Amino acid sequence: MEWYRLYLLVGLILHKAVWEILKRQPGQKQSAPAPAKTEAPSLGLLLVKGVKVSILLGLVAQTFLPELFPLSAAPEQLRLAGLALYTMGLATALLGRLQLGSNWSDIETAQVLRRQAVVARGLYRYIRHPIYVGDLLLLAGFELSLNSWLVLGVVLLTPVVLFKAVREERMLAQELPGYDAYCLRTKRFIPFVV
Repeated sequence: MEWYRLYLLVGLILHKAVWEILKRQPGQKQSAPAPAKTEAPSLGLLLVKGVKVSILLGLVAQTFLPELFPLSAAPEQLRLAGLALYTMGLATALLGRLQLGSNWSDIETAQVLRRQAVVARGLYRYIRHPIYVGDLLLLAGFELSLNSWLVLGVVLLTPVVLFKAVREERMLAQELPGYDAYCLRTKRFIPFVV
């Protein structure tokens, strides 16, 4: 396996490990009690979880597969740019998740937690969604590093993430004291821009 493919794989594993470890920390699940055991998860919840797992498994598999329909015949510069983007995205997503701490809830069960507070320090001082931004950069960098046309999938995924972010912000503005004021002094995705 080439070094850059190993780097991409290790980054994916680190990303997943951090999420799994942090979501099991004491105080992480401060929300309403878990549903009764007889209550089946909704179809939407199962669909989102299935898509997340499928994307992760597809990315892992892609690190082992040869280039199919490459973007470039000479991908060295593309690969370096992709690795830089991937590293920046991975660092942004991980740092955002660490800074959010116990104020985080899973994307498929977005909710305001009982003792949740507005996080306005670190990356959150400048943008409201560093995890989303980081994950999009990570995915784009991943595909560019592998010289893959699948980078266009990130373009298709971006409006979905934007829609999710806007919906999440509406919920937080209604239920979390101080979130409206926080939105007035921060940008959604790019510091000082958007």
